[in-house]
Amino acid sequence: MYQKILLPSYFKKIGWWILIPTTLVGIILFITGVENAPSWMNLHVFAFFNEELLGETRLFTVIQTNITATVVSIFFIIGGYFVGFSKEKNEDEYIAQTRLYALLWAVKVNYILLIISLLFIYGLSFLYVMLYNMFTVLVLFIFRFNFMLFINAKSITGEK
Repeated sequence: MYQKILLPSYFKKIGWWILIPTTLVGIILFITGVENAPSWMNLHVFAFFNEELLGETRLFTVIQTNITATVVSIFFIIGGYFVGFSKEKNEDEYIAQTRLYALLWAVKVNYILLIISLLFIYGLSFLYVMLYNMFTVLVLFIFRFNFMLFINAKSITGEK
């Protein structure tokens, strides 16, 4: 089976090397607050759209902001993409079917969580939920796919 859309298998290891540290940094940023991010990450950046809190809306402008959360998010997505969408060493139809099932499961669970959030979370807290929702499908997919491969490997070897 020819899987042109998947990355070569060695990208998975690179992905884990990116994903684990950015996950830890992201958790630290969440706990300590983004306002405690390093000041050397305060940069002038180009923004298509910038709306100040209780202020004016500006289009196509340069603003000064701390890009720590942006950089961590980008590397998290890249690492997750490498981990989730790299070929396995022995890629076959079963792996492809498992990958598809895990991806569909992750999307379904993500939307169930989103519906629950829409019903029960309001205000600024909902903005945080939507922010983290960007990563939920990728995290759920990686977890489910690797869990299914682990369970399959255990059943083949006969471990309990």
